[in-house]
Amino acid sequence: MKNRLRVLRAERAWSQQDLAAALEVSRQSVNAIETGRYDPSLPLAFKIADLFGMAIEDIFTNPSKETE
Repeated sequence: MKNRLRVLRAERAWSQQDLAAALEVSRQSVNAIETGRYDPSLPLAFKIADLFGMAIEDIFTNPSKETE
């Protein structure tokens, strides 16, 4: 799943550790989500969206839907 997490985090000058602390996950989890190696659970995706004040769809995109 593609996402804008790295860009959104950088716009706020947050480190991966800062974001991880806010989300109550490990820095490694944030890195894995940003690089697309791990898709967050639905509750975590909602938590991320709430933290950035955005809709989930504005942060995460399904690459297979982009080609339709």
